[in-house]
Amino acid sequence: MPVLKPLFIIPARGGSKGIPHKNIKPLCGKPLIVYAIEQACRLTDDLRRIIVSTDDDAIAATARDSGIPVPYMRPSHLATDTAGSREVMLDAMAYADSCGVEYDAVVLLQPTSPMRTAQHISDAMSLYRPDIDMVVSVCPAASNPYYTCFETTGDPDGFLHISKGDGLYTRRQDCPEVWEYNGAVYVINPDALRAMPMGAFRRRLPYVMSREDSIDLDTPTDWLIAETLMRNRIEKR
Repeated sequence: MPVLKPLFIIPARGGSKGIPHKNIKPLCGKPLIVYAIEQACRLTDDLRRIIVSTDDDAIAATARDSGIPVPYMRPSHLATDTAGSREVMLDAMAYADSCGVEYDAVVLLQPTSPMRTAQHISDAMSLYRPDIDMVVSVCPAASNPYYTCFETTGDPDGFLHISKGDGLYTRRQDCPEVWEYNGAVYVINPDALRAMPMGAFRRRLPYVMSREDSIDLDTPTDWLIAETLMRNRIEKR
């Protein structure tokens, strides 16, 4: 199988409400975004293949201090709360195209997944092939629609109904396995991304990660958990 030519995109918008300045906030002594940058650097020698997409000068400076160039800044209309990941990636891809960078897969690495490792990324990339839309990292879902998820849709009395199946499972371990995106790794077919929204992808392969490695930083509590996990990982080295 031919060697993949990835374009790594690290999205890092300046505004953050849950954890102020989280992309450059030190996690166990290292700015959060640097974890993603170092992981990408372990997987390519061509720094043109690593694009930090940011609108924030402080984030760009932190990325440069970590050893990579940041010649491209995200336009302001893609730096709002309503800007989608697809639009951000398409803009970064257009910049790479203008620089003559050739790639056959887009690897999205969100900085908010610090427990992800370069090995996770490499393993996900190894599952990718050009006839699919995406390999996406997942973890076991915290809730199961066959067992613990309920809806009231279509019931005028507001009664709860099991989301999926007949509701007769009595043990969670007997239910079909279900997965949730953990936000850590997306290996995306560039043609598919240009053609349709990611939610319309039909050919998606899962790359399974543990819940511990899947923590996503959105709240101060998430940050405290990540610090504890990261400190334990560092102490074991």
